[in-house]
Amino acid sequence: MPTQTMKAIRLHEFGGPQVLRHEEVPVPEPGPGEVLVRVRAVGINPPDWYAREGMPDVPAELKPPMDLPLIPGTDVSGVVEAVAADVDGFAAGDEVLGLLRFPTALQAGAYAEYVTAPASDFARKPAGVDHVHAAALAMSGLTAWQFLIELGHDHPSPFQAAQHRPMALDREKTVLVNGAAGGVGHLALQLAKWKGARVIAVASGAHETFLRELGADEFIDYTKERPEDVARDVDLVLDTVGGPDSRRFLRTLKRGGSLYPVYFGEFDDEENAKLGVTVTAAQVRSNGAQLAEIGRLLADGTIRVAIDSTFPLEDARAAHERAAQGHLQGKIVLTVA
Repeated sequence: MPTQTMKAIRLHEFGGPQVLRHEEVPVPEPGPGEVLVRVRAVGINPPDWYAREGMPDVPAELKPPMDLPLIPGTDVSGVVEAVAADVDGFAAGDEVLGLLRFPTALQAGAYAEYVTAPASDFARKPAGVDHVHAAALAMSGLTAWQFLIELGHDHPSPFQAAQHRPMALDREKTVLVNGAAGGVGHLALQLAKWKGARVIAVASGAHETFLRELGADEFIDYTKERPEDVARDVDLVLDTVGGPDSRRFLRTLKRGGSLYPVYFGEFDDEENAKLGVTVTAAQVRSNGAQLAEIGRLLADGTIRVAIDSTFPLEDARAAHERAAQGHLQGKIVLTVA
C-alpha cells in the first residue's frame, strides 16, 4: 500500500493557471467497486481549464458539483495499487488507463500521484503503449468513438433532446473534421479512415503534413480559405471546435447529411429540416469497454496518438499556459515520477 500522503495539484480558488498549486494531500481510499491507481501520466483536456476557471459560461443548472479545494483531471494511465473487495477483473500490478467519473464528476482528481475511480472506467493498457500515449487517449479517443463509431449509452445530451446516433461510415461517405489537428480531431480523422471514409481535414497550414500522414485525403487551411466556401456534398461534419460558429458548416452538407458539433452551438430545427440535414451532439461518458477497443487499435498501429508536449506534474501551470496558446498538435500530458 502507498504512504498516507501524496503530491497533487489542487486549486483553492477559480482563475487562471496561477491558481494551480502543487501540494501534499491524503491518498484516497477505494470505495466499493473502485480501484486505486498509482498514476504515471495524466492527459489534459479542455474540461480541466473550464473547471479551473469555475465554468463561468455554463448555466448553473448544468454545472456539476465543484467543491473547493479540488484536484483537477480525468485522464490517467498508471498501475493498479489496490482494488475493493468486490472488484473482479483487475489486480494489483495491472497497468491501466481510464477516463474517470466523467461527466458525473467533471474533475476526478487525476492530477495526483494516486487516484480512485470505478473499475468500469478503466481498461488494461496495451503492453506496447507507454503511459504518456495511453493517458493521452482516454477522453479524446472516447469522444471521437462515441460521436463517430458507437455512442454506447442512452444518456441524453444536456444540450439537446435529440438522441445522437452515429452515421454508419464506409467508402461511400465523405467526412469533414474541423479542428483536425487537436486531440479529438486527429483521432476522429483516423477512426473515419479506419471505417473507409474519405476525410477532409480542416486546420491551419502548419498541420498539413501531419494530417496527411494520418490519412487525410484533402486538406483545407482555414487561415487561407473558409471551409464552408470550398467544401460541398459532405456526408458528415465533425466540428471539434463547435460553438456559435458551427452553424456555418450546414452549407457544406448534402441532403441527408449530418453535423456533429462537439461543443454544441445554436441551431434552428426548421432550417435543418429545410436543408434535409440533422444536427446532433453527445456528451462523452466514461466507458472502460470502449476504451479497451480503442486501445487495441492503438496497439496494432491502426491509429496513433500525437503528443504535443509533456510537463512534470508539478509544472501543471506551464501545461495550462501551453494549452491557452492554442494550435495544439495532439495532446498535452503531465508525467508523474
